[in-house]
Amino acid sequence: MSKTISKRYTDDVPAKKKGGGRVLRAIGRFLLILLETLLLICLALYAVMYVLARGPSETARDMFVTSVRETSAIKFLANIYFTPEEIAEIEAVKETVEFAPTDTSLITISTDPASQENKDGWTDVHGVFHPDEDGDGIIIEPVKGKGYAGYMMVVLDPSRVIMGSIPSSYGREGYVVSEFVQYFDGVAGTNAGGFYDPGGMGDGSIPDSLVVVDGQIYYAEYGCGIEGGGGIAAIDGNHVLHVARSMTRQEIIDNDIRYAVCYGPVLIVNGVSASPESLNVSLNPRTAIGQCADGAMLLLVIDGRQVVSMGAKYQDLVEIMERYGAVNAVNLDGGSSSMLWFQDHYVNNSSSVVGVRDMPTSFVVLKEGANNG
Repeated sequence: MSKTISKRYTDDVPAKKKGGGRVLRAIGRFLLILLETLLLICLALYAVMYVLARGPSETARDMFVTSVRETSAIKFLANIYFTPEEIAEIEAVKETVEFAPTDTSLITISTDPASQENKDGWTDVHGVFHPDEDGDGIIIEPVKGKGYAGYMMVVLDPSRVIMGSIPSSYGREGYVVSEFVQYFDGVAGTNAGGFYDPGGMGDGSIPDSLVVVDGQIYYAEYGCGIEGGGGIAAIDGNHVLHVARSMTRQEIIDNDIRYAVCYGPVLIVNGVSASPESLNVSLNPRTAIGQCADGAMLLLVIDGRQVVSMGAKYQDLVEIMERYGAVNAVNLDGGSSSMLWFQDHYVNNSSSVVGVRDMPTSFVVLKEGANNG
């Protein structure tokens, strides 16, 4: 009798309900496993960061703090492990090199058309030949070092390099590097100065420091004393790059500065490089600009926050610029902003999870023969 009742009860249970129960249990187990996995990952990341922050290695500690503090979105991580006073001590510059004003006599730009036509290559101060194989006046070479990879763009004619920016859009709209290149009818470009970016969610429309566009000064009240070290990249009417920690309004006028953006730190001035002690040890994506004695402009972009390229230290930028013969050089905005555009595509990889960032300033390389004074 009991067997009959059991069988009849089983037969009366809808098949769909039995299958649905198994599906729900499977989903529940999956979600539980997923939650446990995420928890373990979070604990592991916390443990790794704790070892970096509070472990025995001061170098690892300094690298952790300075690297996350250079970002907009995750700089709060440093505050989890350190007090504001401890962070300030870690970020403090250990040695300050006092640079003289840019000596423009160290840059000799040939204005002889015949000389430009016959210039089928470029040689740096160490005698390394860099051929301009297609004769377009632009050389792009990969650069690699311990933990980083990127690209150096050499623009033989400095008059082709301008600071691409649209002042009428300040406070309203930012643009990606490719849009700046298109707007100014150029062939190449990189990002340039910093911008207001609260929590990494800014729209890239507002510079966070002084900007000069076509000789007009904007946001002068901000100066150049921004997070990142403080430095200015300024191009005068003779296409000479000036670098300094800052410039006053009068210095901008006296030096006939046509374009300028701020970020920093300064890397090389008048052939004198910043000492390693004055540069932090953070690893991040980087962008920098420099100029050689013959006037050739250097635009350097380093990838970062990737398996194949963790990022570069400021000292790495100094060494790369030295190899390419830079007389003057300064670091620009980096991180998720670091991008190099050439001939209708981005040469490097964006480190941003949301794609290429909008920004208010760029450096644009104009087409050959373009009139830039």
